[in-house]
Amino acid sequence: MKINIHIVVPYEAMIPVVQECIPLFPTLDITYSLGDLEEGVRKAIHAEENGADILISRGGTAQLIKKNVRIPVLDMHLSGYDMIRSLSLATNLEKKTAIVGFSNITSGAQAIIDLLDLPLQVFTISNQSEVAPLILKLKNTGFEQIVGDVITLKTSKAYGLKGFLIQSGKESIMNSLEDAEILYRYLQDKNNVTKVMEQYIVNNNQNLMIIDGQNKMIYEHWTDFPSNPLTEEHLYILNTDLEINQHKVTRNLMLDDRMINVTGSCIQVDGQRYKVIVIEKNTMPLIERKGLTIETETPSEPIADTSVSIKTILNHIETLYKSNQIILLEGRKGTSKAFMTHYIHQKLTDGGMLVTINFKEFEQQYLDQLPLRKIRTIKLMNTEYAGDHGMLPHFLKECQKHQVRIFIISENGFVPELPPGLKLTKIIMPTLSERKEDIRALAQYFIAYYNQKYGTTAVKITHEAIGFLENYTYPNEIDDLKNLIKQVALNSKEYVIQKETIEKANTNEHLPSNDILQKGTLKEIEKEIIKWVLKAENHNQTKAAERLGINRATLWRKLKE
Repeated sequence: MKINIHIVVPYEAMIPVVQECIPLFPTLDITYSLGDLEEGVRKAIHAEENGADILISRGGTAQLIKKNVRIPVLDMHLSGYDMIRSLSLATNLEKKTAIVGFSNITSGAQAIIDLLDLPLQVFTISNQSEVAPLILKLKNTGFEQIVGDVITLKTSKAYGLKGFLIQSGKESIMNSLEDAEILYRYLQDKNNVTKVMEQYIVNNNQNLMIIDGQNKMIYEHWTDFPSNPLTEEHLYILNTDLEINQHKVTRNLMLDDRMINVTGSCIQVDGQRYKVIVIEKNTMPLIERKGLTIETETPSEPIADTSVSIKTILNHIETLYKSNQIILLEGRKGTSKAFMTHYIHQKLTDGGMLVTINFKEFEQQYLDQLPLRKIRTIKLMNTEYAGDHGMLPHFLKECQKHQVRIFIISENGFVPELPPGLKLTKIIMPTLSERKEDIRALAQYFIAYYNQKYGTTAVKITHEAIGFLENYTYPNEIDDLKNLIKQVALNSKEYVIQKETIEKANTNEHLPSNDILQKGTLKEIEKEIIKWVLKAENHNQTKAAERLGINRATLWRKLKE
């Protein structure tokens, strides 16, 4: 009879590595599921109910699982290779970085940092409740990036810092499976379990949950909802707010098309601290309309402000935002106009909503139904479709009255009509060719991003390769840079990206630029397409002519015209 081992994988990039290890242990019946922290606990409980003998997980997720199941739980330890790889990636991002974690992470990290003389600092915690206060302290002392486990990553992102996950490699997973096999042979009985006494609180017409000091839900009662309506992201933000504030926290959150009011409070019972979260439906639903979006995602890419131009623009926008002036962000597609809006909103607000209105689709008669008291920032797009019937100027005036900040996004330079007394400041977002100093930071971020998302090999890029990127042409700006790095990362088997690697991957399969397609003459457009097909066919005129449906003589003549 095979030993039933279930691995709770805390992040998606670990799955392919687990799949690679399974055939190496024919005496084990190995299954796995994806889930971290509370979700990982649910997956572990389900696996226990389905006959698992031993559970394997990692870090904070493993610690939570141990408190919620009756079968053995092994904590997957990080190998030296795992640590070196992750610390190298973090160092390459050139941000002030701290390593935050339990001693099983930080002791090994400190040894490697000392050995390799890396510019990183280590901070050890003994309990997950210490994570949030420590990260807030680090943020206030200038740290921009936190490296650690899943709980460290999520807490860092909740406070606007870059979180970088230390991933487990094949050797770590194999060691855990070997330990599980040995442990099972010596186990005779399952561990005795202490039953947890739950104190039930019933309050009619309220929806509430109680969370203990380890962020475990110990009680829930729902009247207006079939189950807990909050997402894991909502819970993390509320938990971290309460960890820091130690008293009452109130937030307005979106649930489908309706606002909900969430209040969290901390109470002490016999020296133990508990969090009580109460949820109420908002009586004013947000109108569900085409062209209107509630932005809930936080920006993931770095601000990349090495260049003087971006630093100047960033300072200017912050000043305008604080003084409640309307800001027109103009620039080519891919120049981070929308990202800048999200970045400023996240940095300068305390939880109010960010709403996007696309006038190409939105019906303006519903503008006066928006709950402006709940909105902090509005991003307006395609304002040239707003027409001249006066609804947009009136709406802008109402927004100013309610202290709602306005960003207008434009690629064509259109400026909407403003009512008397309102000020608008135009800011032109620079192209990558005008901010070449930022390309290194963006490229290194995208390398790390795809390493985390897809488990790609590359962790670094050479100076020569950066030089190539700085002189490359990007019709769609940062979008093109990101796509180019993605192709290189997915196809590279080396740890360091060389200039030659990018040149090989760059087949320049972009269509001719939008400017040519939109403004060029028929002859200019035709010539650009011929050049593009020639490059795609490695300048083989015969293949290019066949692809275009013309003969070589016609192709040659059109190129000479």
